[in-house]
Amino acid sequence: MYWLLTGPLFWLSILVFVFGLAYRALMYCRGLNWQLDRVAYSAHPKAGMKGAARSIFYWLMPFGTRSWRKQAFMTVSSFSFHVGAVLVPIFLLAHNEFLRDKIGFGLPAIPQGLADALTWLAVAGAVGLVLRRIALPEVRILTTAYDYLILAMGAAPLVTGLLARYGIGEGQFWLLAHIFFAEVLLIAAPFTKMSHIILFFLSRGQLGMDYGIKRGGMKPFSKGMAW
Repeated sequence: MYWLLTGPLFWLSILVFVFGLAYRALMYCRGLNWQLDRVAYSAHPKAGMKGAARSIFYWLMPFGTRSWRKQAFMTVSSFSFHVGAVLVPIFLLAHNEFLRDKIGFGLPAIPQGLADALTWLAVAGAVGLVLRRIALPEVRILTTAYDYLILAMGAAPLVTGLLARYGIGEGQFWLLAHIFFAEVLLIAAPFTKMSHIILFFLSRGQLGMDYGIKRGGMKPFSKGMAW
């Protein structure tokens, strides 16, 4: 089972993840139309790119936008989850040793203690996101089983990774479960809400370009366009 998970299924999950997200990004960009979106993306590239960079930057900062500041619990939970869920898989020593064994290349590793803390923080953030969906009526009414499934899929590699790390119960079982859930996440990402891994940057960039052009004073220089 270990050979299967770290061999064929590992490469399959990586290929689906990379090419699947690339396809989603391509289709998103191909779907842009200035006549439908009411913004000429190529007419004022400087103002557009400035607006895109500004939008992405502030939405990546905790409490960097008005929406983040209005929802403090959501902000803390979301950033706690995402920081751990992104940094630990990329910079964990064990993961990079595995990559070096597979492809002869690995990234610098963060200290194990920091990795543990970030993983616990991410799990706490996932719990916070679940509690928010349960506690707030305006969120609960929009929540379906699909949303809980996505959160569970995101948290499963973290939880099983901790269980394997601390050797709770049957360590080999939790290691296999950790690898399995991680690969399920990679394969599912392009086909689910987890595609926001790439679509977040594209959608925020698009909106930022929109605001940067329309609110950046470019309207008077865009004659003939249906703003």
